[in-house]
Amino acid sequence: MAFAMAISFRFYTYTISDNDRNITQPFKGAFMAPVHFSERFHLFSERVVVVGGGIVGTCCALYLQREGYAVTLIDPATAGDSTAKWSCGQIAIGEVVPLSRPGVMQKIPGWLLDQEGPLAMRASALPGMLPWFLRFLACARQSKSEEIARDIASLTLHAHTDYAPLLQACTEQALLRESPVIKLFESATGLEQERPHLAFRSALGFKAEILDAAAIADLEPSLAGRFRHGLLFPDWRSVSDTEGFIGALTQSFIDQGGVRVRGQVKLLDEAGERASGVTLADDERYAADHVVIAAGVGSRQFFAQLGAKIPLVGIAGYQALLPAEQERVRHSVIFPDGGFCISPMTRGLQIGGTMEFARPNAEPNFKRAEIILEKARKIIPGLRLSEMEYGVGYRPYLPDTKPVIDRSARLSNVFMALGHGQLGLTLGATTGRLIAQMVAGRTPAQNLEPFSAKRFSM
Repeated sequence: MAFAMAISFRFYTYTISDNDRNITQPFKGAFMAPVHFSERFHLFSERVVVVGGGIVGTCCALYLQREGYAVTLIDPATAGDSTAKWSCGQIAIGEVVPLSRPGVMQKIPGWLLDQEGPLAMRASALPGMLPWFLRFLACARQSKSEEIARDIASLTLHAHTDYAPLLQACTEQALLRESPVIKLFESATGLEQERPHLAFRSALGFKAEILDAAAIADLEPSLAGRFRHGLLFPDWRSVSDTEGFIGALTQSFIDQGGVRVRGQVKLLDEAGERASGVTLADDERYAADHVVIAAGVGSRQFFAQLGAKIPLVGIAGYQALLPAEQERVRHSVIFPDGGFCISPMTRGLQIGGTMEFARPNAEPNFKRAEIILEKARKIIPGLRLSEMEYGVGYRPYLPDTKPVIDRSARLSNVFMALGHGQLGLTLGATTGRLIAQMVAGRTPAQNLEPFSAKRFSM
């Protein structure tokens, strides 16, 4: 129910809603013309602008909202249309062993030569990527790899607990599948190569069960007789739909009084050593007492203002969506030998996971999506391809595979939540909680020193 009234208090906000955007602005004076209000009408003392409406930014906005802040979430895309949309949709709490691991150096020539492998690199990307790769390779020592895994585990262990209150507040409740995630191997060799990682994950508190042919057939009848070696991760989950998951969390944020603006942030407004708000590409301004940068690869445009030297790159991950295949499999299934996974979603079967290093702003190479689709068709004959759709998401990667969860060294009221790589969906809620604690001036529950932006300046 909408109503009109005049307000004289400077710290009130009003919300105007339409089909395309929600806008929050402070009242500018004591005497104003009547304004039509939605039922979302709140009184807060401080305002936060979150730049980036993907899964990490949305979770930051929700947790800041829980702290009592008036939050405006700004993103150029519609809710759900983000990098995480084109992912396998897994809450992969045990996926802590970094991409930079022992033996990776020997694989780089193969990445350049085999464009059909799980990881590929366009030759034109190598010169510009060289500084990043040198940092990446420096993290591939055994001791460093284990240190990184422990750091990541300190966050992923809290994923389910941190998502719980956010999901409970959503109108739609069936956002997570109750079934665990499965990994299947072409031969016993693949499973044996996985055992050292299994032992390390087990020591960190993550569970895994070895599957034989009978167990695989029982879990996934459509794959019966095809695989004899596998793993089940009982504490992993997958979302029912990556786009819908983010969309539902966004709607919950709006229903609780939050505001989401479709727009491109051009720069941070400054006042002394603090940010006073943001300016959009159309020169519209949003004042703020605090700002959170959670724009994935797009966060790079703010690094100069933040005084940050963060080697963030976007690694392309390709997906194929088959809308006609909604009940083919019961679980999200990883095929490490082929470098892809399949995930049942409400909008169809999503097939993806392949990764490609390319120059910034390079055109997508959807032949990568065709390659993984063809691999999936060999494993599951008869896949229906009607209304098939290809997509690509650019994973925001740092050389050590760890995110940055930190405060800007230059603007004291600006916070960074970026560089989550393939773990954006897994770490979204945990990152949101930690950022909200930092904005509120409380000591975060986890040690965030391993996720400091300063680690790249040392």
